[in-house]
Amino acid sequence: MTWLVTGGAGYIGGHVVTSMREDGESVVVLDDFSSGDPRRVPEGVPVITGDLLDAGAVRRAIREHGVDGVVHIAAKKQVEESVRRPLYYYRQNVEGLRVLLEAVSDAGVTSFVFSSSAAVYGALDVDLVEEDMDCRPVNPYGQTKWVGERMIEEVAAATGLRYANLRYFNVAGAAEPVLADRGVSNLVPMVFRRLAARQPPRIFGDDYDTPDGTCVRDFIHVADVASAHVAAARALGLGQVGGLTANIGRGEGVSVQEMVSVIRDVTGTATEDWAQPVVEPRRAGDPPRVVASADRIHDAIGWRARSGVQAMVQSAWEGWVAAAAGVETAGRG
Repeated sequence: MTWLVTGGAGYIGGHVVTSMREDGESVVVLDDFSSGDPRRVPEGVPVITGDLLDAGAVRRAIREHGVDGVVHIAAKKQVEESVRRPLYYYRQNVEGLRVLLEAVSDAGVTSFVFSSSAAVYGALDVDLVEEDMDCRPVNPYGQTKWVGERMIEEVAAATGLRYANLRYFNVAGAAEPVLADRGVSNLVPMVFRRLAARQPPRIFGDDYDTPDGTCVRDFIHVADVASAHVAAARALGLGQVGGLTANIGRGEGVSVQEMVSVIRDVTGTATEDWAQPVVEPRRAGDPPRVVASADRIHDAIGWRARSGVQAMVQSAWEGWVAAAAGVETAGRG
């Protein structure tokens, strides 16, 4: 099969493209490079620069490369920004998906993997979030992912499209330095950035109803997220599953305070007074606790996460240090 990966030059997208290539799949990347980096795309992978809202570009990409399946990762994803700019998020994430699904349906593409999010659940007061629980997103970003899942399910019911909606939890780490997360919206690179500038890490809120007052999350290694895509794509391509909505997490909660402590240990700043975290007001749209039940995807296609928090942070730090030193990985486009 030939897979079109939207957002394939992004942090998660780059890992997915690399893993799919290593698994022997034929891959094409579509990316507008608003946040992607061409160095993340393996050498020899065709790259199309285009916007999902450009229906003509999307249709040409599918037609000219004989695309059989799509892995849709491209999206805007900052919760706080979505609260400030909800219509922008609906345009980018929902209308972009609609354009893509229309092109997919018209071209007879058979398989679709969707990058969803734990944000669809909202602020459920449970120890482990299961896929059949009510979805009540508390921010526009989560709403766009929830709407996206429903769109895909309804298109599948009408056309027979095979799909997997993968609900990521909190992604961290790097499989190799060039693929590292250089963004500013995820916790681990945010803390790295502060520590590199000899500034204290920031924690947004310590008055949540959690053991240490800070938000609790299920952190998962990006390499595990990529392997979940490979497993889902393979299962869809072989017709082993027709429709799957599944959490991509470890099933273990780690508080923001605990994660910052691990980061300080890995970066060698645990004993530095200036690196003590400071608490700032809560961010809009952040639920107190979101931890995955990770059994469904294992039962359906045999996938399970492998890496722990220490490995995530260590790999992320190695990527950060390499990027700061200007080190690039050979064999990339």
